[in-house]
Amino acid sequence: MSRHSLSRWWFIGTLAFALMLMLLPLPDVLEPFKPYWPALVLLYWSLESDDRVTLGLAFAVGLTADLLNGLVLGEQALRLCALVFIALRFRARLRFFPIWQQTLAVLALLLNDRILLLFVRILAGSSLPPVNWWISPFVGAALWPFLFLLLDDLRARLRIQ
Repeated sequence: MSRHSLSRWWFIGTLAFALMLMLLPLPDVLEPFKPYWPALVLLYWSLESDDRVTLGLAFAVGLTADLLNGLVLGEQALRLCALVFIALRFRARLRFFPIWQQTLAVLALLLNDRILLLFVRILAGSSLPPVNWWISPFVGAALWPFLFLLLDDLRARLRIQ
């Protein structure tokens, strides 16, 4: 298998794995702690790859996530497009932040995602979510350094650009 082909499959595989983790059922008590996996993996790839992550890819991953979750079609697509747009816009700065500053930036992006989700759901007629609904961005930010280092290490071991 060529290096380019391996690189493409690694990229697709990480996105598919993030979508599967998103579907993983958790007990009701732990559900608010589940991070938004597709956002975290797309953030990693938008920071680490030059031209792979685009708004079109974010939209496609979001539509796939909407179809898998059975949510309002386009809800996650909108959220992921906004997240990837901001990440790509500030990519040059975010890449060279120390990991603790990257974690704070990821927290800000995930909180922005939650605010956008709240806005969309209120427009769709849903009631306000409970307070524990806001825990997920903090869990995602806490997992960011580990996810970043894990994916970076695996990418380096496989010698993928």
